[in-house]
Amino acid sequence: MPATGPTVVLPGRPLTIGELLDSAVLLLRAQAPVLLPLAAVLAVGEQLLLLPLRTAVGATGPLWWPSSLSELSPFWFILALGAATEAVIILLLGNPAARAAASALVGRRPTVGQLVGTRGGRWGATLLLGPVVGAVMLLASLLGPVWFLGFALLGAVAPALVVDRIAPVRALGRSVTLAFRLGGRATALRVLGYLVWWILRVGIGWGAFTGLTTLDLVAEGWANAVAMLIWAAVNMVAYAALACLDAVVHLETRIRSEGLDIRVSRAPGPPGSTDLLAVGG
Repeated sequence: MPATGPTVVLPGRPLTIGELLDSAVLLLRAQAPVLLPLAAVLAVGEQLLLLPLRTAVGATGPLWWPSSLSELSPFWFILALGAATEAVIILLLGNPAARAAASALVGRRPTVGQLVGTRGGRWGATLLLGPVVGAVMLLASLLGPVWFLGFALLGAVAPALVVDRIAPVRALGRSVTLAFRLGGRATALRVLGYLVWWILRVGIGWGAFTGLTTLDLVAEGWANAVAMLIWAAVNMVAYAALACLDAVVHLETRIRSEGLDIRVSRAPGPPGSTDLLAVGG
């Protein structure tokens, strides 16, 4: 088992809430060259996808509020669609994040190719579940507070595919099952992580846009473009961080409820393969 210590991503033991949040940040720092570029492409794509809909309701940056109360209904749909795209992006980023977390648990340092390569990466299954996760989150978001439940229950989909190596059709059920274990601990942690990053996103995004406009650095007619770039930048980091949190929470939940740490500690020889983390493996 890898040595424990404050700089270890996953020390292979049950962690406190603070340690889990630290582990997610450490994982992001270690894999930033892989996760952040991928997150940047997806975050920019999300902004471009939402732009025509925002324009149609007269919403303007940085907060994208509608131009009139009569546009609240379509604006609510845009918010729900944004929540769905967030969930899909986090799922996609969860693929390499889960691979990196699994490697850290068994004491290995994965290469870039191992994290984004197609060999054993189950990208096909991940992409297949993307529309399913998006549809579930779109419906949950349209129902208002149900979003919290939907978001919380889907955190382990990517780790279930990549680390547990289960069939795509079982990944959603596996995610829900793990979310409810230990009194719903994983559920609470995912919602907590999202709220923390939401506050940071709003604070940094709003602050950056306000600062630029105050200094008269935003040319006339470019406010929306600047707002999109700012939100893409802050979302890039937030989405990657949330994917890392999903990965470490998943593995820590398995340590607490399935004795995953015991399996890793009993593995013979030097740092082993992540195949030993597969369910039933």
